[in-house]
Amino acid sequence: MLIVKKLTLFTGLFALVLLLSGCQTLSRYFSGGEPRVVETPKIQLQTDIDKHEYDLVGDQTIVGEIASVETQENDTLPDVARHFGLGYNDITAANTGVSPWTPRANSRVLLPLQFILPDAPRKGIVLNVANMRMFYYPKKERNKVYTYPVGIGRDGWNTPMGATSIAVKTANPDWHVPPSIHREHAEKGHILPSVVRSGPENPLGYYAMRLAIGSYLIHGTNKPFGIGMQISHGCVQMYPEDIEVLFKKVPVGTSVKIVHDPYLTAWDNNMLYLEANEPLEKWLNNKRQLKKQVSKELTKLAKQHNVTVDWDKVDKVIDRADGIPTPVLVNSPDIADISKAAVQLAHPEKLYGQPELVELTDNDWAMLVATFDNENDARKLAAMLNHQGPPIPSRQVAVNKAYQVVAGPFKSKKQAKEAASRIRFDFEIEAKLLKPKDESLQKTKEPSKLAVSKL
Repeated sequence: MLIVKKLTLFTGLFALVLLLSGCQTLSRYFSGGEPRVVETPKIQLQTDIDKHEYDLVGDQTIVGEIASVETQENDTLPDVARHFGLGYNDITAANTGVSPWTPRANSRVLLPLQFILPDAPRKGIVLNVANMRMFYYPKKERNKVYTYPVGIGRDGWNTPMGATSIAVKTANPDWHVPPSIHREHAEKGHILPSVVRSGPENPLGYYAMRLAIGSYLIHGTNKPFGIGMQISHGCVQMYPEDIEVLFKKVPVGTSVKIVHDPYLTAWDNNMLYLEANEPLEKWLNNKRQLKKQVSKELTKLAKQHNVTVDWDKVDKVIDRADGIPTPVLVNSPDIADISKAAVQLAHPEKLYGQPELVELTDNDWAMLVATFDNENDARKLAAMLNHQGPPIPSRQVAVNKAYQVVAGPFKSKKQAKEAASRIRFDFEIEAKLLKPKDESLQKTKEPSKLAVSKL
């Protein structure tokens, strides 16, 4: 007992010495020269991943793989989505715990880059409005598929369903403003010209392909961060970099099939998968019927392959509606397992199309857009303005105990007023113009740099 007590006393004194003397004390008790430092092995991050082009083998119905990346300062989820070939709907549904416009640095973001092909003939263009994704099967490349995120018609201006084809292709298109859109803008005090010539102000972007139904188009956009949203008046919008590629590949006469298929199934590598997306508003009343249909399909596939479906898991996947293909057999991996196994990607040196940082000086035209009590709300509005089309350069500025959102620089008073008109139309906010050398812009503390797009 005496030995134990002495040992206990020594141990306590030894710990106290270490606490008081720091790590250098260790060398007094352990021989062998300098202490050896054991480094934790670093994970080798993958630098890139397939996101648009996939080879198909036989009757393969699922392509791609789930990945992840960590955000950096000033990233937004729309920035990450665009770089990795995803839409706003893809990135936000898969990362419900991450703020889209103000994510914290080092946030782990899941990249849902695995896709189940729509149940439609594999020829030409197949567009699934339910997950806002296009699939292109080239006639000359029979074992290949290209896929791109899209923006579609908002409720009341729905993108039409059914079969059609590419009727006309036009580079550098002019936009002849339809009377209905002209009236809609005029009612909010935003007057549009009758024709918008090709250029950065043209919402059609630089490439357009007219469908053989009505006046609907597949086209680019000057608002790329609306991809993955119901944002158009019925047309199909694509990222500028994606429509440029597709425009060159797709000949006139190519078939186009537009479907609404929120629940997709696939059998791959001895596993049954279900991808669930929330049905669009137009089909919400049919949700029960849609669930019955996919249940029949799962039952059919399970019977074919002599496997057992975990119906509780099916319900969870449908409730989650995150667009991630998920195994639904008994004892199969769940979403936590999928997330853990995701390919870890290194953050790119620069995200494609991400707004760049420039400085606002006292000699520039600017405007005060809004004032908030907390910085996060100001950051969110500033980020959304920076991602408008064309971008409205903005930043949050700390003034006393408040946070102002200040937009600029603008080349002239006219340009500032035009931006103010757009803010009024899109956000219903009345911005106040600030003249060059306005006192309210002087001697203010800027907590972060301005994100201004130079696209």
